[in-house]
Amino acid sequence: MTNPTLDSGPAMRVLQDTINKVVDTQHAAIAAAATLAADALAADGILQAFGTGHSRAFAMEIAGRAGGLIPANQLAIKDIVMLAGVAPAEILDPTVERDPGLAARVLALHEVHPDDVFVIASNSGINGSTVEMARLAKAGGHAVVAVTSLAHSNSVASRHPSGQRLHELADVVIDNCGVPGDAAYELPGGSSIVSTSTVTTALIAQLLTAEICTQLLARGIEPPVYRSANMDGGDEHNARLLARYGTRIHPQEP
Repeated sequence: MTNPTLDSGPAMRVLQDTINKVVDTQHAAIAAAATLAADALAADGILQAFGTGHSRAFAMEIAGRAGGLIPANQLAIKDIVMLAGVAPAEILDPTVERDPGLAARVLALHEVHPDDVFVIASNSGINGSTVEMARLAKAGGHAVVAVTSLAHSNSVASRHPSGQRLHELADVVIDNCGVPGDAAYELPGGSSIVSTSTVTTALIAQLLTAEICTQLLARGIEPPVYRSANMDGGDEHNARLLARYGTRIHPQEP
């Protein structure tokens, strides 16, 4: 008796269809977000990127990677351990992202300037720390770009005491075009796989970076971009450009 195998073709098509939907429908939102970001960078602001859970991957695509913009800083719940010395056990519960109070604790560890723009990713857009980070950013007069699944977010209730969801607070909303629950390919028996947000948010981050650089070049501004630290001269190039921003850009662990 042979074991059953999964035909990956339909799953691949689900993923490709979602990618195509993002490309076909989100160009205007990405361009609008890029304008906010380019305005900020031209005024010596930076991008403050935040995500929890798997949405941290989006923040890592925005901040601190080869080919990415140097004036981008990653905000993360782990900062209260890495930068403030809190015991790791305090954040090891994956549900800790639901705590609104964490946003202010994270933000207090970073140097935020008036022209900074917040780019916040959350597939559901409902957890307390994510919503509160957007609320704090708006209260501080900052523009907020949300990257989220509108289908998911509109199908569930907020976990923030205000009842608000991330996309309701944002100046620009980029929809990752995912389904409620994220996993988009149903298996026999009812379980689902192929969580599309990992791929689409990485795509959105790269498209956003490219559009920001295009807009900066159109203004006669050379985009300050990381070179790979694994290429000759990369460290020197990056250190020279990072020096402009001083303590505003926090280094990330390897």
